[in-house]
Order: sequence, then C-alpha cells, then structure tokens
Amino acid sequence: MELALIGLQKSGKTTVFNALTGGHAQTSAFAGGKLEPNIAVVKVPDPRVEKLAEIYKPKKVTHATVKYIDVAGIGRETDSPERGVPEALLQYVSTADALLAVVRGFEDDFHGPAHIAHDVETLHLELIFSDLAKVENRIPRIERALPKLSGKEKEQHQLELHALQKIKPLLEQNLPVRAAELTPEEAKLLRGFQFLTAKPIMYLLNVGEKDLSRGEELARQLEAKGITDQPRTMTAWIAGEVEMEIAQLEGEDREAFLRDYGIAQPASERIIAKSYELLGYISFLTVGPDEVRAWTIPAGALAPQAAGAIHSDFERGFIRAEVVPYEELIRHGSFANAKKLGLCRLEGKNYVVQDGDVINFLFSV
Repeated sequence: MELALIGLQKSGKTTVFNALTGGHAQTSAFAGGKLEPNIAVVKVPDPRVEKLAEIYKPKKVTHATVKYIDVAGIGRETDSPERGVPEALLQYVSTADALLAVVRGFEDDFHGPAHIAHDVETLHLELIFSDLAKVENRIPRIERALPKLSGKEKEQHQLELHALQKIKPLLEQNLPVRAAELTPEEAKLLRGFQFLTAKPIMYLLNVGEKDLSRGEELARQLEAKGITDQPRTMTAWIAGEVEMEIAQLEGEDREAFLRDYGIAQPASERIIAKSYELLGYISFLTVGPDEVRAWTIPAGALAPQAAGAIHSDFERGFIRAEVVPYEELIRHGSFANAKKLGLCRLEGKNYVVQDGDVINFLFSV
C-alpha cells in the first residue's frame, strides 16, 4: 500500500510524515526549494502476526507494509504560478494508492488561525485543475488522430474519448473523477492517466496540542460540511507535533507519554487502520516454519486472486485453498491441529477471502 501525503504550505505535512513513520525528515526543507520527496516504508501493526510467530517460531516474520511519500506542499513552496499539482510532483503522487491530504487545524504565528474549510476546498480544487488539464490536453489529440485510424485501434480511441468526455463535465463542476459512473472497460482505459481525483482521499486534520481531546469532534465537524459526500472520501485527525514526539520514543517511555496525553492508540496505528478502510483492504495470513506473513488484498477478492498476491503461479495453477480462521487456529494451537479436528475448510475458485483467514494454497503449474 502506497500513500502520498499532500497539503498546502505550513500545514505540518512533514511533521505528520515523521509522526506516522518515526522518521526525522527536516520539516522546513521543502520551503527551501527541495522537491525530492521524503519516503519511508513502515510495518502494518498486526497482533495476529506476532501471535502466530510465537506459535510457529519461523525463520522469518513479514508484516504487510505501507509506503509513505511526503511531497513538497502545493502552492508557494514550489514557486509555481500554475494552478494544480506541479508537474515536478506528479511523478511522485500519481502512483500512490490513496492520498492523505494534510489540513492545518492549528493556529500558526505567521498564518494565524486555521481556515479548515477554505484549505480543504483549495486542496480539492488544485487536484481538480490537475486532472482537468490532462483531459483538456488529451481530448483534442484523440479527435485529431481518429480520422487516420481504423479497426481495433480506432475503436479503443473512441472508447477512450467517450470516457474522457464523460468525466470532463464532472471536473468542470468541481466533482472528482471517482464520482463518475464508468464501466469497467472505461475505468481500465483511464487508469493510465493516474487521475488524482480518481484516488481515494483522506483529509487528515492536523490539530495542535490544545485541541488533542477535540480531534475526533473537529474531524466530524469537517464531515458535516459535506466533504465526505463524494465516494471514497474520509476524514481523520492527528496531533502532528505530539505524535511526532511519541514516534521517537520506545518501550516504557512511549507508553508513559501516551498515558500522560490520554491517547489510547498512536496515530501511526490509527491512520493505517483507517487507510485500510478507505481503500477497502483486508489481510490474510500464511504460516509455516519458514515464514509467518500477512498479505494485503482488496476486500471481496476471490481465493485465486489472493493466491496471486503471493505469486502469479499460485493464481494460474490454483486448485483449492485450505482455510482456517485465525481465531480457530489460535484456539487449537496450530493449522495442523485445526485440520485434524475438521476445522479446515477446502475452498474453491469462488471463495471470497475473509480478513484474518489463514490459508494454504494448493496449486499446480
């Protein structure tokens, strides 16, 4: 899973990046003209992996991971007079699975009080402008090319043109691409454009220490303004400065800090969980003496697709899946014990994998 952090200047975006990753990225670097992103890969906290590792004592324990990409702020930090996300940043943002849009929710000595609704609208419009520019550039090129084309190539270009003409009026009304009702074929044709407003987005309200106890309330107020009316849009909150301090601590010091601030769960864990929810992802598990591992897949994935997350050969040669729910495996001590007790199900190609399934795939190639 790859998440890109975007935000306006002075939103505390890099502070949030450090809070989520435990990193030490310089928080003022982008203001000095830096364009290269800060990148970090972190483990997805999953107590199930740790518990299974205790049972199997494998040679290797592999958690699912999240890759965070923190890019320069949209606006003055990039010294760009153009509207939309600058080309220099698009290469880093366009490949992300989802966007974490950091919004300033704290008072700043230079910018004064937070203007949350205004900043959310500004970010939204910058993404809209970027996508609309791509559409307006591509449509005339297809129209000029069509008379020279024939056969399958012409048919594909006509389908692409139709899909672009379907999303253009939405963008002109400041609506995201993800609000469009596209056929699977149209969605596939447009995938290569990596439209920013086609991606799920989480508006992450970055509050100050004085609003630590009101973070959830402030996020709900943002929802009440209709920001989550569009599909695959979510709000969340973080106290970036406080959570950055927490992320630098370990063990008892960390636990004491959390207790002192009344924080039940670090933001680094909470935001990952919400990101899974936003993207509609779940995890299944594989176990054995060599490795215990968590795998991330879309909710609703069938058994062969899940097998393909491990290796394409598993999907291509899929025969069946041996499935034991995590709770049953823990209750009986191992996959083998659950199997002896008749608690291991044999599932075929149409089985919808559930979160927490422990699976052994049988395949032949």
